[in-house]
Amino acid sequence: MSTNYNAVTSGAAQGDINEVRRRNVQAYEKANGGHVVKLEAEDKKKLRKEPTFVDYLNEYEYIIAPLIFTIVALLTRLWKIGLSPIVTWDEAHFGKFGSHYLKREFYFDVHPPLGKMLVGLSGLLAGYNGSFEFKSGDTYPPELNYTFMRVFNALFGVVTVPCAYFIARDLGFKRPAVYWCTLMVLFDNSYATISRFILLDSMLLCFTFTTVMCWARLHTLRNKSWSIEWMIWMMLTGISIGCVCSVKWVGLFVTALVGLYTAHDLWNKFGDLEMSPVELGAHLVFRVFTLILIPTTVYMASFKAHFVILENSGPGDAQMSSLFQANLRGTEVGKDSPLEIAYGSRVTIKNMGYGGGLLHSHIQTYPEGSQQQQVTCYHHKDANNDWFFYPNRSEPEFDFDAPLRFVRDGSVVRFLHTSTGRNLHSHSVAAPVTKADYEVSCYGNLTVGDTKDHWVVEVVNDAASSDRSRIRTLTTSFRLRHTDLNCYLRAGTVNLPQWGFKQIETTCVKQNNPRDVYTHWNVESHVNDKLPPGNAKMYRSPFLRDFIHLNVAMMTSNNALVPDPDKQDDLASAFWQWPLLHVGLRMCSWDDNVTKYFLLGNPLVYWGSTASLGVVGLIVAWYAVRWQRGYAELSFPDMEHIMYSGIYPLIGWFFHYFPFILMGRVTYVHHYYPALAFAIVTFVFVVDWMTQKMNNRVRWGLYSVLYALTIGLFVYFSPIVYGMQGSNHKYNYMRWFDRWRMSDKEFSWTGA
Repeated sequence: MSTNYNAVTSGAAQGDINEVRRRNVQAYEKANGGHVVKLEAEDKKKLRKEPTFVDYLNEYEYIIAPLIFTIVALLTRLWKIGLSPIVTWDEAHFGKFGSHYLKREFYFDVHPPLGKMLVGLSGLLAGYNGSFEFKSGDTYPPELNYTFMRVFNALFGVVTVPCAYFIARDLGFKRPAVYWCTLMVLFDNSYATISRFILLDSMLLCFTFTTVMCWARLHTLRNKSWSIEWMIWMMLTGISIGCVCSVKWVGLFVTALVGLYTAHDLWNKFGDLEMSPVELGAHLVFRVFTLILIPTTVYMASFKAHFVILENSGPGDAQMSSLFQANLRGTEVGKDSPLEIAYGSRVTIKNMGYGGGLLHSHIQTYPEGSQQQQVTCYHHKDANNDWFFYPNRSEPEFDFDAPLRFVRDGSVVRFLHTSTGRNLHSHSVAAPVTKADYEVSCYGNLTVGDTKDHWVVEVVNDAASSDRSRIRTLTTSFRLRHTDLNCYLRAGTVNLPQWGFKQIETTCVKQNNPRDVYTHWNVESHVNDKLPPGNAKMYRSPFLRDFIHLNVAMMTSNNALVPDPDKQDDLASAFWQWPLLHVGLRMCSWDDNVTKYFLLGNPLVYWGSTASLGVVGLIVAWYAVRWQRGYAELSFPDMEHIMYSGIYPLIGWFFHYFPFILMGRVTYVHHYYPALAFAIVTFVFVVDWMTQKMNNRVRWGLYSVLYALTIGLFVYFSPIVYGMQGSNHKYNYMRWFDRWRMSDKEFSWTGA
């Protein structure tokens, strides 16, 4: 058959075209012996064919599938969630922090405040008044709806499941692989267990997944720059980054992954010679706005809310500056304290370094060195923090009835410890930990001593006045220089061993560094009956200074969470144990009358994802070698798929795992959970890549086996998720290895 295309291309009328088609069909029918082939009728019939149910399912699969997964996630995360009525594992910490928000009491913790504010919100919605102490192992009182608070936290764990679906979908995996990725997040026992308690981990995982989901969606929109959708997802990425970093600093690791991708993307655009410098600059500015300024704003806003809500004095006051404390309701800091310091004044002296404590001494002595009375810095308020300002020994003996003499810049003074009557003292003996510094001790008394008890007051600045003629409570920062050794009193970030009660080492540092804030001090509280009361409320502490101060204090305290060699911690674990599923973690007492929970992952998910990390490297190496040998078997889309769906998740895993190798702090199995998310994606990539050339039925058959194994192992180990009751021996069948101690009663559990 020969169609008259000239009639079509020459602009013939539609009627003429139809006539041409009719004549051609008739000619075709005649040429075929009268056997009519009704081409047009069949075409119209196909066009009129109604969509089937399967067609609808395929069209709306991106809505139906995540909805079903979310419903199942609700069931797995919420079933029997209120079974155990006791404070379980770190609920003792984070439930207590939530209580502080409800009572509006200032507290201190090593993590940013967003997650704990959300815990407080869950308590508020549950009608909780903040009065319960959340002691580990205690039974929840009837008036505290702990089940609601757990459900609130569990919903964050539920969100990770649809996020996993969209991550896998946007990374270009085939449908069976997308489902399997979602199922591994849904049916991993460790993810399910950690989401069911009043903890920060479900929130951390939620915002980690939302950040990765936003990143994956941005990657699909990389060729649609400046579209409304692209700009919205870019801003959502920034908000998600701000949220994950505001829950725990682990969020900085997924931030680094997004940052690496952004730098990669901008580098590619820089190489696009068709892109103008103006547009390239616009891309850079927009990313600075969305991925730096927006996250920073979210992060700082969480601290602003933290400071606004916690307006009352609480157990974390001492970590903050004296000026900050003076503005809290109910504080004793600065309350009616005389403004100017005189000889004979009883004071507490606060170190102005980030997270600095109060100058402190107690009757215990150094086990080595001078073996004199210890001097430390201590964050808790007690009578051992009190000191008298006394004249030096060259001056007449102090008389309380004599006229007042004020302490000034350059005054040479003694500090008399009120509880023990000994003088603040230093000598040419090495400090107990920081050997390069001199030891600081308490020695002698009012009559016994020497010039090594003398300190020169050097004013650094005053927050309220430029007048240095007198030392003022709260506002004056000063340094204390030893007259004989010419060293400066310093309290840094080093903690003493157990014999020093883990308090901060206080030394006399030889270097004269006026900018070293750990050599800066101020008077925090002041008692002198001869002086009129001051009004510390007139001084405000700037938000930015408090924000920086608290963040450095958090960092310092986090680094101080090192394992205690004198104490066995059966809950702690090493980084190498996590990917191998070498150990689990007991979340409560193991008595027969207690509902027991055990943090342990799905073996297929853990072992398979760990193995896949190496396989991704082998795949890349294989194709790199073949490329070098001239085999151009990969298309550009294939190479992009390997890069963004295989290598980037591997980098994400590395970013989340490697820092824990370097950390000196104590670590636990749940520290691996954000890294596990990236390991799961690499596992999916490996299987998806290796099955891409399989027959569709064979592929679905293989994935069906993987689905069954994933779900089956979750069900097999489900008692550790939903609570083991009764005798431990009932659960011996789950103890595949001796290190999995879910049925071993010989275990030292010390609580949260």
